[in-house]
Amino acid sequence: MTAAEVLSEGKELLLSRDLMERVLIDRLSGDFSSAEPPFPYLLGCYRRAHDESKKIQSMKDKSLRSEMEIVTKQAKNLAVSYCRIHLANPDMFGNADTPSGGLDTKLKKKNKSPVLPLIFAEVGSGSLDMFGSSSSGVQAPPGFLDEFFKDSDFDSLDPVLKELYEDLRSTVINVSVLGDFQPPLRALKYLVSLPVGAKSLVSHEWWVPRGAYMNGRAMELTSILGPFFHISALPDNTLFKSQPDVGQQCFSEASERRPADLLSSFSTIKNFMNILYSGLHDVLMILLKSTDTRECVLQFLAEVINANASRAHMQVDPVSCASSGMFVNLSAVMLRLCEPFLDPHLTKRDKIDPKYAFCGHRLKLSDLTALHASSEEVSEWIDKDATTSANGAGQENGNESRLLQSKEATSSSSNASGQNAKSATKYTFICECFFMTARVLSLGLLKALSDFKHLAQDISRGEDNLAQLKAMRDQAPSPQLELDISRMEKELELYSQEKLCHEAQILRDGDFIQRALSFYRLVVVWLVGLAGGFKMPLPSTCPMEFSFMPEHFVEDAMELLIFASRIPKALDGVPLDDFMNFIIMFMASPEYVRNPYLRAKMVEVLNCWMPRSSGSSSATSTLFEGHQLSLEYLVRNLLKLYVDIEFTGSHTQFYDKFNIRHNIAELLEYLWQVPSHRNAWRRIAKDEEKGVYLNFLNFLVNDSIYLLDESLNKILEIKQIEAEMSNTAEWEQRPTQERQERTRLFHSQENIVRIDMKLANEDVTMLAFTSEEITAPFLLPEMVERVANMLNYFLLQLVGPQRKSLSLKDPEKYEFRPKQLLKQIVRIYVNLARGDSENIFPGAISSDGRSYNEQLFNAGADVLRRIGEEGRIIQEFMELGTKAKAAASEALDAEAALGEIPDEFLDPIQYTLMRDPVILPSSRITVDRPIIQRHLLSDNHDPFNRAHLTSDMLIPDIELKTKIDEFVKSYQSKKRTTSGEDSSNKERIQTTSSNMLID
Repeated sequence: MTAAEVLSEGKELLLSRDLMERVLIDRLSGDFSSAEPPFPYLLGCYRRAHDESKKIQSMKDKSLRSEMEIVTKQAKNLAVSYCRIHLANPDMFGNADTPSGGLDTKLKKKNKSPVLPLIFAEVGSGSLDMFGSSSSGVQAPPGFLDEFFKDSDFDSLDPVLKELYEDLRSTVINVSVLGDFQPPLRALKYLVSLPVGAKSLVSHEWWVPRGAYMNGRAMELTSILGPFFHISALPDNTLFKSQPDVGQQCFSEASERRPADLLSSFSTIKNFMNILYSGLHDVLMILLKSTDTRECVLQFLAEVINANASRAHMQVDPVSCASSGMFVNLSAVMLRLCEPFLDPHLTKRDKIDPKYAFCGHRLKLSDLTALHASSEEVSEWIDKDATTSANGAGQENGNESRLLQSKEATSSSSNASGQNAKSATKYTFICECFFMTARVLSLGLLKALSDFKHLAQDISRGEDNLAQLKAMRDQAPSPQLELDISRMEKELELYSQEKLCHEAQILRDGDFIQRALSFYRLVVVWLVGLAGGFKMPLPSTCPMEFSFMPEHFVEDAMELLIFASRIPKALDGVPLDDFMNFIIMFMASPEYVRNPYLRAKMVEVLNCWMPRSSGSSSATSTLFEGHQLSLEYLVRNLLKLYVDIEFTGSHTQFYDKFNIRHNIAELLEYLWQVPSHRNAWRRIAKDEEKGVYLNFLNFLVNDSIYLLDESLNKILEIKQIEAEMSNTAEWEQRPTQERQERTRLFHSQENIVRIDMKLANEDVTMLAFTSEEITAPFLLPEMVERVANMLNYFLLQLVGPQRKSLSLKDPEKYEFRPKQLLKQIVRIYVNLARGDSENIFPGAISSDGRSYNEQLFNAGADVLRRIGEEGRIIQEFMELGTKAKAAASEALDAEAALGEIPDEFLDPIQYTLMRDPVILPSSRITVDRPIIQRHLLSDNHDPFNRAHLTSDMLIPDIELKTKIDEFVKSYQSKKRTTSGEDSSNKERIQTTSSNMLID
């Protein structure tokens, strides 16, 4: 038909420039069943034109060569132009090689854009894929892709690009790090590097998917970038499992593998993950550098973060939340984006605006738990700031043009999202990146580290359960036991694979961990700046900006430090001084960090850093022994936290405090060995004798009594069960379930005793070494009887009549060392006796009606001789026993002489004669000052009506004190009169006797 038209126009049937496009359209529109599909045909046209253009370069006739160059260029242009038309409108020409249809068709299609293999070949040329083979497939003629993507209006290329992005997304769905992800990743980077490609990507409906049922998981699956971020070594839920299975392929039966094989797997996974991180970072960086696409990237990141806020929960719903792999990858990429402002001096930290935390609309930070502010205070501050912002809107508009000119400035408001007026505030990119990275790390890296810790705990428990099942099988085999053992072994295998996958992607990547540490160094330095800088003491009032910061910023920093401290060489080269300063400043400052468990976590960090002995060459020893804030405030703040942790507000506070104080006790014991810290300790004990140090001492004594009492009682229970089990005949006759329950109880009690005894030993050790040099607080009226009662109780248990009932086959297994414990108890007795200048300690010992017995000192001395204690200590201990015996005798005489004491003179709590009566302001009841002060050391409430009460609120009862003094004086005068009469009688008897002898 075209030929007929050409002939009718009087032209020859020869191809010419004028006829080229008509012939091309006819070829594409015709129904040629045996012909090539449009796209391969057009690609062939371009290739032939390219080949011709090379041939004509050798033509000598310049005019002809110029004419031919125009022809070949026109042919290329036509081929490229109709490629675009065909791909954007696949139904335009017959014999189409790409499907058409709506969204559903796109999601279901199997054929991908014919441009995609060309891009793969372009970006993969000269390189090997992850399996070591070179990229294969059809290649575009030289220059085709450059021509295809340039010099065209956006509307003609946009459909083609959008289809390419959808194809790339579908290529990597459910692909693990061991899959062939690199060609699609390189193709993605290639496309976004094109200005038209970047614009097309961020305008795609799947860039930030919307919908009523859109959640974190749906966003991960449906967005263009989501499947790329899903590529990981970390196992996902079985509904979204990736292939190849990393755990199965690299870590199955890991215990049977050679260490070199495991190291090779770790290295391979680390390398592939870093290829992924670099590629995704490059993609985001390209988009962020352009002002046309930067806002869309920030919007995407914010939507992903907000949609996955529930990943912070203890239990994460895998159907509604994105995978751990996605957020760990996002963590690594965000840290790379932060690198430009993580320089050693953190010179750009002033660009981080704290108001972003509660005024920026993009991230939902105001809903998070704050460091100190309550949710009501946060809401009030936000409303106040919104009012202030509205009043200053005119000034904001005047500065807007200047802010937009800054390369680092980016609007915090989205035109598409239609946020309210307060979102008009401009925040720098550094500011936005800082807060987004902090959120991503919390939901990603730190959550994964928490999962790793729980995995390790699950494996430990599983191994214990498996051992118990195997022990039960040995005693009484059964088919059910075999099934249980098999099931447990399979569970442990999966746990082990998952744990090793976490280790491969995270813990073995030292650069990843160090980047995170650098970021959190910025976090703590910036937070300290909000509080006034690195100086102590802190301002009495916590600045609002600090108070409102999300609590997880600090918690995540501490968690990462704890993990990093347990990874060999992870802290090498990391400057820790800023972290040390931060911890010392805030661990004992509830006015700044409200959560006592968060402050306790700071101590856990110090515990990880603590050198094993004073003067060791540990890399962290200078933090403790040569750090200015440490030397001045560390002991003080540890003692204060030891006291504060008594009341955490949690329903588990009673048991939590022992674990926290265990960490504090270990640190204090180490610091006592450092002379400068010991001197600081002495100063605190003197300056705070009736303040924090007295409270510390009180809780130390309370814990010691409770822990040792619990341990000794549990030892008796353990011995009883041991006796039952040793009687084999009777034991075997008991029902199986009863034996299992008793066995479980036995193991449970063993664990409790081991833990409690370890803690009790620490407390007694601390009492022993501190009492050697600091005795005054122990001998205060409100403390001395409590300390004496504790020592008497311990002495009774260790050398009293019941001591043989505590003998164990293997006491070391339970951390029970009675010889060492007795020596320490006796040393405390002797230390306090040496410092007792007023001789009040013997009376306190003998006044203990529960445990004191004068025979215990003799029995104790006998045991001490047998176990090799110093003779000097034994001698002083015996002398103290003699003094206590004398004090007991004197007290009995005094009590007998006083006779009937009026009830109004007796303390209502202990029913002893009051010496310093005081009135409680709320209940108006009169009590003895030392007794109520002892109560207030542990509980700041009136014991009679639970009203708040402190020592300075006590009202001296002067009138009653006068009566008591007169009562005692009358007794003393009677005693003197009686003593005088007795002396006169004795003299008369002696005189009479002498006279009789003379006579």
